[in-house]
Amino acid sequence: MKKSTLATIILAALVTAPAAFAYETGDILVRAGLTSVSPDDSSSNILAGGADLGVNVTVDSNTQLGLNVAYFVTPNINIELLAATPFTHDVNFGVADPLGTGNQVGEVTHLPPTVSVNYYFADASSAFQPYAGVGVNYTIFFDEQFTSANKEAGLSDLSLDNSFGLSAQLGFDYAIDEKWHVNASARWIDIDTSATFKVGEAKGEIKDIQIDPYVYTVSLGYKF
Repeated sequence: MKKSTLATIILAALVTAPAAFAYETGDILVRAGLTSVSPDDSSSNILAGGADLGVNVTVDSNTQLGLNVAYFVTPNINIELLAATPFTHDVNFGVADPLGTGNQVGEVTHLPPTVSVNYYFADASSAFQPYAGVGVNYTIFFDEQFTSANKEAGLSDLSLDNSFGLSAQLGFDYAIDEKWHVNASARWIDIDTSATFKVGEAKGEIKDIQIDPYVYTVSLGYKF
């Protein structure tokens, strides 16, 4: 009798415990972790005073604290906001030291808030919850500046246009218990901009900078 009772309890736990992982309409997920922005970049050549310098620019990767919040509109669909502390990227010449001022042009800082709609594929009772999503991004550039060597060479007033574009992502949540989970995601974001600056009193520009980064996030999340 005791064995039968124990078996019944264990069976009930196996059946009902995974259901605690299920997402429900109205659930809110809050996550924090590391987000890395890795540009898949290209650009047109630098124009200075109307002259083509014959060299483009590249953008380095950067990792920051990543934050996101997601709200479930159904048990399988959520709306997610990706945020982070500001990313600062080194901007380099496409070839080594073409102006005699070093390889680095300068640096730029940006915030890339992104809103996505995600669809969860697994049964709601599964601890492993893969998803795919699409969204829109608005990237705000600020604190653009040349290196000291380029400033001394006469470059100033660097400015990048803000960017609006699409995004796509794949990711998963894995439940630790009914409240906590780990999350990992990889997304691509369409970030295109252009730059203007001054060379002495003359105008300089880079007409097309395609940053188009892959963005990788690993985080710990909590369900409210």
